[in-house]
Amino acid sequence: MAAADFEEIAGNFAFLDEWEDRYRYVIDLGKDMPGIEESQKVPATKVEGCASQVWLVPHVEGQGPDARIRFEGDSDAMIVKGLIAILRALYSGSTAAEIARIDAQARFAELGLDSHLSAQRSNGLRAMIARIREIAARAEGAAA
Repeated sequence: MAAADFEEIAGNFAFLDEWEDRYRYVIDLGKDMPGIEESQKVPATKVEGCASQVWLVPHVEGQGPDARIRFEGDSDAMIVKGLIAILRALYSGSTAAEIARIDAQARFAELGLDSHLSAQRSNGLRAMIARIREIAARAEGAAA
């Protein structure tokens, strides 16, 4: 389940004392996450509002509140790719209804990332969260 993956990340964050080590961990999460095909890097998957290039590719199974959503992502910036990996751990595999209830900003605050990201990165993170919530809302609103 996606939440367990996020909890593992949160546990690892708690174990790391220095922010330099935490940033390195986020970058490593991005390096370990498979990217997407170049053919998927199209305007429809690009997330606007990010300083870096960011793409999120959703995979929606079913319709309505129980639609299960997984996604892949990629970025040209390693730290941002790491943030995508954390978002995947938090959201991917959840239902549309569950995604609507997840407070990603609060979960990132638990990691301390909210106060350690630049304004541009924070704006980009909000844009990625908004895109995921939009995908979930569309799936939830789809007629069965």
